[in-house]
Amino acid sequence: MEPGTIDNLCILYQSPDFIVVNKHWDVRIDSKMWYETLTLQGQLKRRFPELADPDTYYGFSGALCVALNKAAAGSAYKCFKDRLVTKAYLALVRGHVAQSRMTILYAIGKNTTEGMTHMMCIDGTEGCENPKPCQSELIVLEHGSYSGDPVTKVLLQPLTGRTHQLRVHCSAIGHPIVGDFTYSHKKDSSPYRMMLHAYYLRIPTGKELIEVCAPDPFVTEMDSNWVPHHVTHRLDDTIQELKDQAMQKGEAEESQKAVLEDREEEVLSEAKSPETEEQRARCEQWLAEWALE
Repeated sequence: MEPGTIDNLCILYQSPDFIVVNKHWDVRIDSKMWYETLTLQGQLKRRFPELADPDTYYGFSGALCVALNKAAAGSAYKCFKDRLVTKAYLALVRGHVAQSRMTILYAIGKNTTEGMTHMMCIDGTEGCENPKPCQSELIVLEHGSYSGDPVTKVLLQPLTGRTHQLRVHCSAIGHPIVGDFTYSHKKDSSPYRMMLHAYYLRIPTGKELIEVCAPDPFVTEMDSNWVPHHVTHRLDDTIQELKDQAMQKGEAEESQKAVLEDREEEVLSEAKSPETEEQRARCEQWLAEWALE
């Protein structure tokens, strides 16, 4: 993969309200260090001068979605809050994962142990502060090898949003992400990058549907160290499954919303209609009984 440069910004989606970019693995989102000039923030300013003020855009993690105004940011935030957003990541993890599908439920908290305060940890770890429930879904795509060592290509879906959630969960099940120096206890330092990639993002805002796939970097043509041996689930089929689930969830939400709106209309209609003698008598009876209690 070509190195990241200030001009090398890949746009996956663009509209008057949103931009979705494919962040280069070697480019930070932003930095307060004067000498780190190559950042995603810098790339965006270069390509879109109107975003020169950092406060004019709002970034979300994952396949990075940038809202170009406060209204757009609000609509995207509501989707995240209502859990209507679908995010899926590709990863290469150490070892061969035995189960084809896994639900990972370790609660995650802040590590307060000296020298490890930059890390998160699972509940039960010494020094784990304020652990909160977390859920990640793992689907095995391929078993193979990386530089001769056994690895598994997986699709990861975070259903909650804790810091470092996927990295911590993969480490907790004994399959740390390839190249994750921090959560491999400082052992995995040979790969040129951490093999975690935001692949699929779907945000159904009220105004538009944002749906993008970032190109898969974990293919032999891109990295000859990765050699797949056996396919368990096809990536295209797995993503289609996520899309179908998201659409079904969206339809259910719309149906529920319509029912609630109908009920509200009925309540308003009843409130506006004249009170019948029967309703008045029933109300007086209830008040009389209530007064006796």
